Amino acid sequence: MSKRCELTGISPLKGHNVSHAKNKTKRRFLPNLKKVSFRSDILKKEIKLNVANAALRTVDYKGGLDKFLMSAKNKNLSKKVKKIKAFISAKL
Repeated sequence: MSKRCELTGISPLKGHNVSHAKNKTKRRFLPNLKKVSFRSDILKKEIKLNVANAALRTVDYKGGLDKFLMSAKNKNLSKKVKKIKAFISAKL
């Protein structure tokens, strides 16, 4: 499982742990991913995706997966989600 959000493209970042003595050691900041099933009203089926919590809140704010995908840019989406977006666009 890759550590990348399928809706927003958020991936791990690099940085440092910094001690009180200012010693720096390398570390990774991992996104907060959850495996979530979304219900598509247009396709009338459940879709399972690995999504960051921030993206999950955005989907709720936009009013569902279908509306989120219509406003999302293709460069951030995974291949699987690009296909789903194409199916939704064809149905509309």
